[in-house]
Amino acid sequence: MSFAPVVPLSGYGGWAFLKRTMESQKAAFAASPATKTDEAWFRERIGSITRAEDLVADRRLLKVALGAFGLDGGINNKFFIQKVLESRTLDTGALANRLADKQYQKLAQAFGFADFATPRTQLSDFADRILRDYGTRQFEIAVGAQNDDLRLAMHAERELPVLALSTTTQDTKWFTIMGSAPLRQVFQTAFGLPTGFGALDLDQQLATLKSRAAQVFGDSDVAQFTDPAQMETLLRRFLARSDAAAAVSPTARGAAALQLLQAGQQSAGNFLSLLR
Repeated sequence: MSFAPVVPLSGYGGWAFLKRTMESQKAAFAASPATKTDEAWFRERIGSITRAEDLVADRRLLKVALGAFGLDGGINNKFFIQKVLESRTLDTGALANRLADKQYQKLAQAFGFADFATPRTQLSDFADRILRDYGTRQFEIAVGAQNDDLRLAMHAERELPVLALSTTTQDTKWFTIMGSAPLRQVFQTAFGLPTGFGALDLDQQLATLKSRAAQVFGDSDVAQFTDPAQMETLLRRFLARSDAAAAVSPTARGAAALQLLQAGQQSAGNFLSLLR
């Protein structure tokens, strides 16, 4: 039986509990049979893969490769994924570079099938790096099965500082946030923006996000989210507003209650093990 992360509370209380138990929960998740099986298969076989065609032909390897970049949904689109992996990422016109979702570009760069005479799969630490990212994202997915708001918070805490440190312009960083569904949802909820906000003209969205950031944080620059205090303020606002919105919906309350009941004995046992 796989380990289901324990999330006994919603909102910021659930986030605080998750942060406090994160290391033990991640260790238990990594030790689950399903995760260990994926890891063993990848370690054993990835060194023999030198072509994109070979990677997409092995569904279990492809599952880990895509999962490491949050691209799990592409597992059945092998032709497209192969074309992405065969992209020369140093060529600005390459397929991987032209796609709106930059995770495809990162996937192609990580494997390097078209960029180097010898792909990165032959590097001694390649499996370690891919499996580290795979484990992180799969744990987030598992948390999301219990509470999707916490998954979004984990995603933002991981991705936003990386974006904040990038050398792109301030506006480009905001456009990147707008183009990322998880990050957009965090900011849109934290700023109390309506669901139809995304239908506005892009420049108007940009101006609104920068204005709200300046009002809430005293600064409109995305670079501020390298500061853990600013990040915590953002996540606290997101989780509080999201939890409040769910609380006013009887349907949402019923769904949350059903979800907790379905967790059943497994979550209870996991909870007790964390408190020992």
